[in-house]
Amino acid sequence: MNSRKFSPSDSVILGFDPGRDKCGVAVMGLDRQLQYHEVVSSSTAIATIKSLYQKYPISLLVMGDQTTAKLWKQQIQENLSPTVNIILVDERYTSLEARDRYWLMYPPKGLTKLLPKGMRTPPRPIDDIVAILLIERYLNRLTE
Repeated sequence: MNSRKFSPSDSVILGFDPGRDKCGVAVMGLDRQLQYHEVVSSSTAIATIKSLYQKYPISLLVMGDQTTAKLWKQQIQENLSPTVNIILVDERYTSLEARDRYWLMYPPKGLTKLLPKGMRTPPRPIDDIVAILLIERYLNRLTE
């Protein structure tokens, strides 16, 4: 998605929205520049996270704190390293927020534009946008 070169002093945050069937992943710099985002199947999530750790200077993984969080945290630490820095973030209402964000990132076209905002449904899973929101919630906590 982005071919920007990173210096060793750069550091980025990986956002992870774990799910039973699919997961959202996102990589964002401390400058809030989005570097990568994708929805992946749960079966390939660990491999995707590993490859992102090789590609980006990730200093922290932020993850939603709901149902499967403990299990995923354990799997990530077993597969990457027990020292991976993982912070759990409150993920309440992120799905609703992600729907609104989707339409900001990808403005509706055609007839969809005519639908009231509350009736629009994104045409694809938005778990990656939830992962972006989790990073932003973490960064907002730091600056409050």
